[in-house]
Amino acid sequence: MQSPTKEGARAMTYAITAVSGQLGREIALKSIDKLGVKDVVGLARTPHHVKDLGIEVRPGDYDKPEELRASLQGIDALVLVSGMAAPEDRIQQHRNVIESAKAAGVRKIVYTSIQGPDKNTAFSSIVQSNRQTEADIRASGLDWAIGRNGIYIEPDVEYIDRYRAKGEIANSAGDGKCGYTTRSELAHAYTALVTQDDLNSRTVDLNGTPITQEQLAEYLNAAFGANITYREMSSADFVADRTAELGEFIGPIIGGIYDGVRLGAYDRPGDFEFVKGRSHQSWDAYFHTLSH
Repeated sequence: MQSPTKEGARAMTYAITAVSGQLGREIALKSIDKLGVKDVVGLARTPHHVKDLGIEVRPGDYDKPEELRASLQGIDALVLVSGMAAPEDRIQQHRNVIESAKAAGVRKIVYTSIQGPDKNTAFSSIVQSNRQTEADIRASGLDWAIGRNGIYIEPDVEYIDRYRAKGEIANSAGDGKCGYTTRSELAHAYTALVTQDDLNSRTVDLNGTPITQEQLAEYLNAAFGANITYREMSSADFVADRTAELGEFIGPIIGGIYDGVRLGAYDRPGDFEFVKGRSHQSWDAYFHTLSH
């Protein structure tokens, strides 16, 4: 598959799934900035919910292979945004996308996978399901690239009022470091991964500089004029707290993510500069933008 940056190469058509979601939309926007509206197609389970992208949006329900095959006609390369279903369901959903892409003549697939502990936490079953999709993509016969996302930092920013009201961030991460990232930086990376053939057959970690929860509190304090401290909770207490607020499915998952932070699963330098040709945005710079 030729890169669109090579002189004389024909125009390629790129598709991004789940453009009604936050990450899919952000990848679509960055792809449009690089490629223009004519060469980018969005897929969404409910296309009519997608507003203001300025591109063609086709049906893209992961549970509907025939619909996917039709929507992927004419697509050269595809970004598969990982689904949100339970692990036992998402493996087959992702296989539906992979097989539909092959049937439609797609030549390259890029997958938005995740970092995390593959055993010993309540999040591990989700990590394992993503690893299975990674294996399915490598075995597909298509060109491929895989990104493993760090943890989004935006939810912590969105929680600032709750943190301020409680005067603390409390979870089970302890002094573990977390390689957070932002959806905007991920979108830059995935645009590179899908358009640059020199990144094919790579599995890369996409995250910024790892920081502790105490450092996170300091950044939030500086950006928002808050006075938040960090308090370590036991894993059991944190899972109980999250389950009470978020329910029996999401609560343990969130607990498992922070257990993974404590265990060092997100403390890694990352490959962002290799992918994008520049460093991931620094946390000083990111939080400075929030304070203005």
